[in-house]
Amino acid sequence: MRAVVQRVTEARVTVAGETVGAIEGPGLCVLVGVTHEDTPAKAAQLARKLWTLRILSADEEGVEQSCSDIGGPLLVISQFTLYGDARKGRRPTWTAAAPGPVAEPLVDEVVAQLRALGAKVETGRFGADMQVALVNDGPFTVLVEV
Repeated sequence: MRAVVQRVTEARVTVAGETVGAIEGPGLCVLVGVTHEDTPAKAAQLARKLWTLRILSADEEGVEQSCSDIGGPLLVISQFTLYGDARKGRRPTWTAAAPGPVAEPLVDEVVAQLRALGAKVETGRFGADMQVALVNDGPFTVLVEV
């Protein structure tokens, strides 16, 4: 699994003009991509990593914090294009991305595992034409792979 994680002060995803998920930060906006070899165990591993990733602003002692430290919300959005490959030619291929019937339950598992850890999680809508708006705090963006 691959995730692009952005530290945000706010983020929202809309579908056909309707807001389907939104958070007020500090928190994380997470784009999640799934490949063919991914499993529910990897989804759980990614959830634990996201919940405890110390990339939020430092506390008064100068220690960076995680969503688990401050109860920060997460907006999780499926993103098959994270497994796009544009090394050859001018058009990316998507062969490394898992198909919807494989990917959707695994993205749902990431969300379920985060919620089981105590996270407030909002989501996009799998397979929909989504518009994502956010304020990246920093900017701060990292790639996480499990």
